[in-house]
Amino acid sequence: MDSAYLIVPMLQGFFWFDEGLQNYLRQKGWPSVTRPQSMVMVNVVLGVTRPSDIARALGVTRQAVHTTINGMVEIGLLELADDPQDRRSKIVVISEQGAKMREHARRATRLMCEELARRIGPERLEALREALAADWGPPMAEFEADEADAKQI
Repeated sequence: MDSAYLIVPMLQGFFWFDEGLQNYLRQKGWPSVTRPQSMVMVNVVLGVTRPSDIARALGVTRQAVHTTINGMVEIGLLELADDPQDRRSKIVVISEQGAKMREHARRATRLMCEELARRIGPERLEALREALAADWGPPMAEFEADEADAKQI
């Protein structure tokens, strides 16, 4: 595959994991969680707890994140708490119910990694893990012109 399209298999891999995770959680009796809800949960787990920071990380509006968070509060996965650094603001925390779901999500992820190792081989899985975990540096901001640039617009 042309390396310019690396994003395609990366997204396919993400969707493979996300759909497997959703299937596992449904089998365990959890309500369906949307992809935006999954992404909010990942951010909270990683320590991004201010709604505005979650919105920035996901590249969506604060309004969209607030709507998603409120839905997750309604189904008992998240709670809103006073921000200890700014009492006028709220932060997002995982509820007791959300912590139980997170534990199931960890098990699902472990099982999916074991299955992926069987499918593509443990060496390739480890190489993939190392490549994705490597420091890629900041996103590219400037590009040198090439032949394709002359053909644009």
